[in-house]
Amino acid sequence: MATGGGEKRAELLRRITEEGGFAFVASAEKAAAGDVRAAEAAREMAWEQLHSAPRDEVGAAWRDAYALACLHVAAPRGAGGGGDDDRRAALRALDMGLIMGGGLLRAELEDAIARVVADRRGGDCEAAAAAGDVERWKEGIAGDGDLADVLKLLPVKSLSRKKIERRSCIPLEAFIRDYFIREAPVILSGCIDHWPARTKWKDIKYLERIAGDRTIPVEVGKNYACTEWKQELITFSQFLERMWSSDSANLTYVAQHPLFDQVITCVTDLTYESSVLAVTYLAIGCYSYHLTDKGAPRRHYSS
Repeated sequence: MATGGGEKRAELLRRITEEGGFAFVASAEKAAAGDVRAAEAAREMAWEQLHSAPRDEVGAAWRDAYALACLHVAAPRGAGGGGDDDRRAALRALDMGLIMGGGLLRAELEDAIARVVADRRGGDCEAAAAAGDVERWKEGIAGDGDLADVLKLLPVKSLSRKKIERRSCIPLEAFIRDYFIREAPVILSGCIDHWPARTKWKDIKYLERIAGDRTIPVEVGKNYACTEWKQELITFSQFLERMWSSDSANLTYVAQHPLFDQVITCVTDLTYESSVLAVTYLAIGCYSYHLTDKGAPRRHYSS
């Protein structure tokens, strides 16, 4: 462990001690020496602290403490020589540290994940998805949605314009001047054709290989107002499987979670400069706020 990391951990344990977390500190010190049971106990204590009060009232030290405990839990399982189950358990513990933990040890969590992923070898973890799953994935990508369903989602009169211009890779200034200010729709084409994600993400085997065992938070249900709505923690492979499920009651999606910050591998499939430009187009052109003359905000959608 690097000196800087050791100093961070020591300071964190001092903060936890000041908050009365003597039992956690004792378990964390044993966990650092390789005691697996102590690591599990420390994680459980930190987890209880995270849920002892509303999120904004939980001290930052306990979030960092949870991340530290996750590192200890994952250490023996993620070490080289372990089986697939150990590797998956280590990834889940580290992902939970990223999702629920604080930012103090985030770099250590990301480094640990990189080591576990790099250590994966042949066998089940490298096995391709079943042929039927691959075919369903391809059909889902190539298939066209039902036009009637699409029309229900579009804003009123969004298709009233007879002709919509198509432009290729126009400058942002031209987009604002010629379309945004005029509130005119435009089809932008070719802006992200060079992204590796355009081809790589069509391959379910690739997605499962780079992120299949990662744990992510998802929301289940048509919307949060539904009585069946809930939140779950599932693997990315399970999320991909649900994407082609015909069970409408099990509608699953990722929302309000920085997935690319967690699964950094996906970011390498995007070109940064183009990503910024594309997101700017979407943020300005698809959804924006305007102020009325009374100062009240109203929503404005552009096709």
